[in-house]
Amino acid sequence: MAWYKVADAANLSTSFLMKVTAGGKQLCLVKADEKLYAVSATCPHAGADLSKGRCEEGKLVCPFHRYKYNLSTGRGDLGQNDFIRTYAVEQRDDGIYVEIKSFFENFRNRF
Repeated sequence: MAWYKVADAANLSTSFLMKVTAGGKQLCLVKADEKLYAVSATCPHAGADLSKGRCEEGKLVCPFHRYKYNLSTGRGDLGQNDFIRTYAVEQRDDGIYVEIKSFFENFRNRF
């Protein structure tokens, strides 16, 4: 596993939604309700760029079809039957970091 710096400490505002790259993956970095989240940047339903969406009530809303995803769990709303991947995120003195696990680490953790 590896931690990647995705934003400087100076870039932090009260709330934001932005696309970042970590470990070769495109992610959405979100600060909502004073909490940090890192999730997949692509909607599994229609492939939309989730960084162009918005946050409401702890959910990331897709800009295309308004599908909603829980920022903590990645689960889609009832009836959607889909999810987005979530990533560990930390705020450190010098910025925000996201943990990206290798394919083998993800595979091993499933069994």
